[in-house]
Amino acid sequence: MEQGTEKNPWKLRTPSGNSEYTMYRDYVNGKEIIVCVDGTSISHYDYNCLLDLLTLLKDHGDWIELGSADEQTEAKKNTIEEWSRSDTNPIGGWYGLKQGSRGNFGTYIAPLMVKLGLAELTSDSNDNKIRYLQTALEY
Repeated sequence: MEQGTEKNPWKLRTPSGNSEYTMYRDYVNGKEIIVCVDGTSISHYDYNCLLDLLTLLKDHGDWIELGSADEQTEAKKNTIEEWSRSDTNPIGGWYGLKQGSRGNFGTYIAPLMVKLGLAELTSDSNDNKIRYLQTALEY
């Protein structure tokens, strides 16, 4: 059975390792999304974030801090979280799609990038970083 479906989701852990959650691909109104389920919380992210983040990481060439923050908290400068909400990213705004739970991009998407073999991630209690995995297969 293909992994990354609702019946066979990716099983992941937050970068700190403190929480388990699942993600899977889905379509809403013809748009491909990533559904993130963490306990009773459900978030949606634009599926294009994977390729766009991969491009950012390749272009950057070094570690970038995740800077995870919920939607109501301002993202730390020069982090993946800030980029994921910026009007200068490839989609011109939030990759998070569900109002009220659009943040925590770094917390949830970074481990998926690792699971897909696209990036590597530090696993500290905080201030985690991500970078392009030089051996990554092109996505």
